[in-house]
Amino acid sequence: MRLNENTVIYGDRVILVPYRAEHVSTYHEWMKSPELLQLTASEPLSWQEEMEMQQKWHLDEDKLTFILLERPPSSTSIILPAEELHSCRMVGDVNLFLPDGLEGDGECEIMIASKEDRRRGFAREALSLFLYYLTTTLPLPPTSLIARIGSANIPSITLFRKLGFVITKHVKVFDEVELRYSAGAMEDSVDIAGLKLGAVEVFDWENVSLEGRKGKYD
Repeated sequence: MRLNENTVIYGDRVILVPYRAEHVSTYHEWMKSPELLQLTASEPLSWQEEMEMQQKWHLDEDKLTFILLERPPSSTSIILPAEELHSCRMVGDVNLFLPDGLEGDGECEIMIASKEDRRRGFAREALSLFLYYLTTTLPLPPTSLIARIGSANIPSITLFRKLGFVITKHVKVFDEVELRYSAGAMEDSVDIAGLKLGAVEVFDWENVSLEGRKGKYD
């Protein structure tokens, strides 16, 4: 999607930048991992196919993606100079799919590529910024936000629950759950037997502010 083709969103731990050709080589290396292919329900692609996919995602109006960069711990300002921004390390990506356009649901997903980068707060901050951006810029109604996650991926399910998503379906035949943003709703009506889910403290991302945190990607 061209909407975010020049947009940078600066967080405290991660920085969201548009997916550009310069990111394809690292992304392609990531997706050689059988674990990531399984977690993202993806098929392995050649480098050329990955490059073509990047171009397609840039142009398609039903997809929006950001690459996640690690913010340098030594940075002293919110907005980084271009040379420092371009030297930041890639850690993952975050995506929105709109198969039915803005009138339908928006499916969100996030990937932190390396196990060493998980459980460092990258995913929660990135999703919080991303969801706020989607609901204030597209804009997409918060209750149209969904996520579909494999039943075995408890950390990802828990992350979305912490952001106010509740499980609305547990499709055992496909071994996945569907979650929808509905802050304050209960999951009691959904059969989640077999999922090892505990109580979570919900983070209110709707009150996140992007003021002073958006820049231009050159």
